Amino acid sequence: MQPLDPELLLKAYAAGVFPMADGREADELFWVDPRRRGVLPLDSFHLPRSVAKLLRQERFELTADGAFEDVMRACAEPAPDRSESWINPSILDGYTRLHRLGFAHSIECWQDGELAGGLYGVKLGAAFFGESMFTRVRDASKVALAHLVARLRVGGFQLLDTQFLTTHLARFGAIEIPRGAYRSSLDSALSVAGDFFALDSLAGGVDERRPATMVSGPVSGKLIAQLLTQTS
Repeated sequence: MQPLDPELLLKAYAAGVFPMADGREADELFWVDPRRRGVLPLDSFHLPRSVAKLLRQERFELTADGAFEDVMRACAEPAPDRSESWINPSILDGYTRLHRLGFAHSIECWQDGELAGGLYGVKLGAAFFGESMFTRVRDASKVALAHLVARLRVGGFQLLDTQFLTTHLARFGAIEIPRGAYRSSLDSALSVAGDFFALDSLAGGVDERRPATMVSGPVSGKLIAQLLTQTS
């Protein structure tokens, strides 16, 4: 199986394309450039009341970059709504290497010390490309998405790319836009820098002695709910 080079991955994302595989055991990859792209506008994100309640109740411990490879492997596992995965060993290796270089990040939801849900994606400039999410405990992935959006807002991000529009994502405000409009938004987002860790500085959760890709402490669900529900 051909290794997926991190430099090639970054060039592909900057050009608006991303890789997939036909299955977790597939040997080959193909590149995707949708005619219509799913995006979640950060300024019009809809936080469902049930998710806000979970955040305020601190049902989950929330971290970023605490278990990147574990999140990827969980996203590749069979689930009730999908028996197959497009995450094969080449993709797992390539994105894990991107993570080590500081270009790929994960959000984790923990419950009783166990990984309950999460998501991962790629960061370039002020754009975040959401790749996949999973849940083992009800609503954990929804809480992870809310955490991500709060993190991107605080960090000055301009674009949250969801690749495709699903009914699930539409409930949070995701929309579909033509390829040309997406490319324009992408170019704008790539021209500035987003800070994926600004939220941790706000929450006092970063250990400055650790590498920039490691966040030391959990982020308060109450803080995330506050950031997503406050009005200007």
